[in-house]
Amino acid sequence: MSRASYDLAGRVVLITGGNGGIGAATARTLLRRGARVVIADIDAATPGRATDLHPTDALGCVADVREPATLEAAVARAVDHFGRLDVVIANAGLLAKAATLRNTPTADIEATLAVNVTGVANTVTAALPQVIAQQGQVVLISSVFAFLNGMGTIPYAMSKAAVEQLGRGLRIELADHGVSVLTAYFSLVQTDMIARGVDEDPVVMELLGALPKAMLKRITPEQAAAGIADGLESRAVRVIRPNLWGPVSSLRGVLNPTLDTRFSRDRRILDVLARLDARPVGAAPAPAPASAAPSRRKKS
Repeated sequence: MSRASYDLAGRVVLITGGNGGIGAATARTLLRRGARVVIADIDAATPGRATDLHPTDALGCVADVREPATLEAAVARAVDHFGRLDVVIANAGLLAKAATLRNTPTADIEATLAVNVTGVANTVTAALPQVIAQQGQVVLISSVFAFLNGMGTIPYAMSKAAVEQLGRGLRIELADHGVSVLTAYFSLVQTDMIARGVDEDPVVMELLGALPKAMLKRITPEQAAAGIADGLESRAVRVIRPNLWGPVSSLRGVLNPTLDTRFSRDRRILDVLARLDARPVGAAPAPAPASAAPSRRKKS
């Protein structure tokens, strides 16, 4: 795949979960770089919010990533309105409350995988015919949890590892079609989802406090969005923010076993996990959904 520059001016980009967090920041960034955006979100207020972003270059569609027909309708609307679709960004995601696996309700596991894995695949599948026709790009939002130990949030880590594998496979499958695939790996992004799912849970904060401080560096949604936009313009294969996670990803085969051994012997970490294990189901803050993909405990 050629790494020739990709001018975003005039491109049409579909973003799931675009009403808040990384999605909204990415929409604003792309609009500033001349793109037109289509926001697909489960919130009924999405059309109005899109108009507030830009009266002519932003379009809002109500869609649920768990329902392929709604995504297909959003793609059709994008093409009808703008005449094309060049890029799809599968951004919608769900973070369930922190818990050990044996203390995680089955419904939370199913909801996380339905949104973060099946929902991502649904999004790509719906947009792919148009993206192929334009020799455009696919963007997947993974996480450093694709390669960092997922203790306390195993379903989420599983889902992000799955997204990484989707990106790797798609990159090869779509190479002959002139379509590039960008996988984004972010650490903690200061969004409402993190505020509710991490910052408001003192046990999670204590668990994070036991990790090396370098692992705790956060980025803003705007920094994540700039990484995505820069990656699109260079047709990059991956983007990692903060940058310090790049070497960790590259050396994961060596670092992961070492870190896992260290964590398994760290009394502070084990004590916090024991508290998570013993915590009654529902004692922590409720799952913190991205705006495009609420958990099953929140009315859709």
